[in-house]
Amino acid sequence: MAFPASWRTPRQKDGVDLINARPVRHPWRYVIAIVILYIAVCVVDGFRTNENFHWDVVGEYLFDRMVIKALGWTLLLTVVAMALGIVLAVALALMRQSANPLAKWVANLWIWFFRGTPVYTQLLFWGLVATLYPTFTIGLPFGGPTFVSFETQKFYSAAVAAILGLGLNESAYLAEIFRAGFQSLPKGQFEAAASLGLPRRRTMWNVILPQAMRVIIPPTGNELIGMLKSTSLVLAVPFTFELTYVTNSVANRLYLPVPMLMVAAIWYIIITSVLMVGQHFLEKKFGKGVSV
Repeated sequence: MAFPASWRTPRQKDGVDLINARPVRHPWRYVIAIVILYIAVCVVDGFRTNENFHWDVVGEYLFDRMVIKALGWTLLLTVVAMALGIVLAVALALMRQSANPLAKWVANLWIWFFRGTPVYTQLLFWGLVATLYPTFTIGLPFGGPTFVSFETQKFYSAAVAAILGLGLNESAYLAEIFRAGFQSLPKGQFEAAASLGLPRRRTMWNVILPQAMRVIIPPTGNELIGMLKSTSLVLAVPFTFELTYVTNSVANRLYLPVPMLMVAAIWYIIITSVLMVGQHFLEKKFGKGVSV
């Protein structure tokens, strides 16, 4: 009589033969590992021996003063635009969950517009704001009195335009990530906090947000890395101090595009690696008691 498969004792568990109490050998694992190692060595050797990469030029410009300055501007754009996007995204996510139909409609319209148009097109628009509105005025509409009026170019620079373009576009995507994080928690969390007499603001800040971070952090980390690479589009503003623009300018002067592309790629990989390490520790912190 044959017993069902679910009744049978498994023969292997965690790579150990439970019947003979000895490790199970997997020769194909070694074969695959050798093949992968061989391919990796060939790729590295191909990069190293190919003179067309001009590694001497890469080493010369990797820590060049202009490149380091452009790297600083790239990091500044990324951090400030991401901070703006996070603040707006939290507000939009709360508005989408609000019982106020007007707040919900405005949030939906915001997300629909900024997700529905390319970021490059948005950057072009923000770069032309000073041209479209040369004078900034605050007053009553429909011909009413003007309280404050000044030239837009006095406070509206290319850096401001780049931050607005990147931050507002990012807020639409982060809003959906935050909303998913908030909705991942059961309604009993809100009810338990209300039974303790906590106001809604403290409930969101002290109860909901710390638990939702477990869901929010991974996609937000991906968006931060995407934001870092999206800074290469701020040429549309135009903002000419960004890393990709500076390395391309040097490449055009030297007539050597490949080594300068490698310089930009190396710095992007370094920064992305640091961000991934930070994301790992944040996930580990907020995932305590849940991760396996």
